[in-house]
Amino acid sequence: MSSGRHDSRRPDQLRPLTFQRRYTGRAPGSVLVRMGRTTVLCTCSVELAVPPFLVGSGKGWLTAEYNMLPGSTSPRKPRDRTGKIDGRSVEIQRLIGRSLRAVTDLARLGERTLWIDCDVLEADGGTRTASIDGAYVALVDALTAHREALGPASGIVRGSVAAVSVGLLDGAELLDLDYVEDKDADVDLNLVMTGGGDIIEVQAGGEEATFRRDQLDRLLELGKLGIDAVTRGQREALGSDWPA
Repeated sequence: MSSGRHDSRRPDQLRPLTFQRRYTGRAPGSVLVRMGRTTVLCTCSVELAVPPFLVGSGKGWLTAEYNMLPGSTSPRKPRDRTGKIDGRSVEIQRLIGRSLRAVTDLARLGERTLWIDCDVLEADGGTRTASIDGAYVALVDALTAHREALGPASGIVRGSVAAVSVGLLDGAELLDLDYVEDKDADVDLNLVMTGGGDIIEVQAGGEEATFRRDQLDRLLELGKLGIDAVTRGQREALGSDWPA
């Protein structure tokens, strides 16, 4: 039976998901993540310094930056100039940082900062969720590359983290919306969870629409199915380096 989705996916089916590790040679963690046409380069770098509020504490920090390259959308997205970042990018990079800090033992880092950079090469919906999914793999690779100084990644990363979008479109509950679906969705929900099933963040809202509690519960269940699938993909990509 047809799903009614324009790309013939089932309502509970992710777009094709891939993680290409070691995509660049400079950053210790570098992953090109693709969710359908959405493509994000996620890197993780380690800096031997911390923000002023942590100097002398012996504790590390993790922070993230997010950017959409001009050619990632149509029409072209202007570059951020003179240090001014648009509000959407600020909100997303804060989400990425919160999501990864939730599974990272910062006290074990020493006074080091983990810099996560997520640059969107092509946007077709779900760029924030793809960024979190790829950033986790890049984080593990960076920690593994610094194992001599930091010990095994499993000593710093307490579990895994993944994110996915779900939404309501014409009454249908759909997993992993692409742009065509997302732009017309009545309800859009972004879910961030650990691989163990704990919720880190839920972002949900109606667009000229409302939704009921039972619909929210079903969207969260659908999102959990997606999180499980993304987690399997992360685990397969990391192989023997899987720390969780």
